[in-house]
Amino acid sequence: MYYEDFPVGFQFETATRQLSLADMVGFAQLWDPQPFHVDEVAAQASPFGGIIASGFQTLIVAFRLTIDTGFFEACSMGSPGMDTVRWMAPVRPGDCLRVRAEVMSARLSGSKPDRGLVTIRYEVLNQDDQPVACYSPVQILQRTPQTDL
Repeated sequence: MYYEDFPVGFQFETATRQLSLADMVGFAQLWDPQPFHVDEVAAQASPFGGIIASGFQTLIVAFRLTIDTGFFEACSMGSPGMDTVRWMAPVRPGDCLRVRAEVMSARLSGSKPDRGLVTIRYEVLNQDDQPVACYSPVQILQRTPQTDL
């Protein structure tokens, strides 16, 4: 797929990924070692009442699920950043995450004719269809290559 395949309103969903307690604690020990991510006793006493996933892990899992769709394999040229990131509900051990996405805006680059920029709203859902996170990056996508006949 290329830039032209991502018009405003285009939607897609990903497969799911279940997060285990070991996944959560392992990630958090490396990257986000707050007590409610790594220590079951401390997590029980926290406002969350148990271990929860790092919000950054939630985003990384969502990103991987999105990449695994294959939609961006031919066209991804990176991203200049994200406008919003929200964590709406805790992700708990055993939760199954999936991503629902919708293209919110699309425009051609003003300086580089081989690409366009799309803003996609990604919503991360758990197994109960409860939104747990959302984010909206601007993605640089290659346009369909032109062939000279």
